[in-house]
Amino acid sequence: MLLLEGLIAILIFSLGVLAIVGLQASSMKAVSQAKSRVDASLIAHQRVSSVWLDMANIANYAEVDTAVADLPSGKRTTAVVGDRVTVTVTWQMPGDSTTHSFVTVARINTNPL
Repeated sequence: MLLLEGLIAILIFSLGVLAIVGLQASSMKAVSQAKSRVDASLIAHQRVSSVWLDMANIANYAEVDTAVADLPSGKRTTAVVGDRVTVTVTWQMPGDSTTHSFVTVARINTNPL
């Protein structure tokens, strides 16, 4: 009877350890995805800032699928329509088939104050 209780206790303990390992793996994946979203946001906002600093040449900032080194399989697209700038950053995590994206839209007022 004592051996059976010991085996059941070890089984319950092992299931708890496996659950904690699974929780750790899923939390690491979530942290990695969150970091990628923050990096994509930073990349997009840096692009908008560059346009704001060079308002006279706003049309020169249009681009399609420019490689972004800070993200896995990262690409940046900047669309300029009049005074509206749309920056789209896409990336794909290693081992994941889903393509993630971050989009920001800014209106650049080229008229001096």
